[in-house]
Amino acid sequence: MKSLYTNGFEHLYDDMYQTFIDYQEEFNFYSSIILQYKKKSVLEIGCGTGNLAKFFIASALKYIGLDLSQDMINVSQKRNPTGTFINNDVTSFKLDNKIDSIIITGRTTSYFLNNQTVTDALKAIHSNLNKDGILCFDFIDASRFFLEIKGGKSISHQAIIDKKHYVRESYIKENTTLDNMMFDWDAKYYKIQGDNKTHLTTDTSTVRAFTKNEWELLLALNNFELIECIDRKSYAFDTYVVVARKM
Repeated sequence: MKSLYTNGFEHLYDDMYQTFIDYQEEFNFYSSIILQYKKKSVLEIGCGTGNLAKFFIASALKYIGLDLSQDMINVSQKRNPTGTFINNDVTSFKLDNKIDSIIITGRTTSYFLNNQTVTDALKAIHSNLNKDGILCFDFIDASRFFLEIKGGKSISHQAIIDKKHYVRESYIKENTTLDNMMFDWDAKYYKIQGDNKTHLTTDTSTVRAFTKNEWELLLALNNFELIECIDRKSYAFDTYVVVARKM
């Protein structure tokens, strides 16, 4: 939902997602995988407003955050003054030095809308990883999720933080007119003050889910070995987490 990533709405994103996601748990999960494979440095693609970054920066791992939105990077840098953040595109970025591991968090893969984007992203990631480097990312599982939203589904989420009360009202429906497993996500954001409900913004997006078989093939075609696929429940979606090794 790109409108939440810039033009002041990055602060709304920051407020809401702090109530949706347990970033300490996210750090524990991803760092345990990185350390399991004895990696010492990590690049987070889709670092957003730096809520996960602060845990990595406080750890023994060398951390870099990357995001397409400069406004999100600005929030990240303010939250983490000692952190290193890069404003760049996953399909074309180039680090000064290669890195041991790369994670793509927050279901950012949903914005890889076509296989060309996936291929470009995997090639860029491959070229920036050290030998035997690890790639770890989550994706929305189309096989389960599309049955859940078949015909359309309305979902309402509330977020209360620092005495601010927000509501997101979403309507999600599969889109079978497009290639790949796509779905439309229409969301309206409101601020609640007493009995007043103020509309803040509306976002309409078309995003992508994947099957495990799709990722297995896409990784193999781009010189990654699939190590494991972890079934992991996460906020709002049935999600898998892939761990792959650079070949």
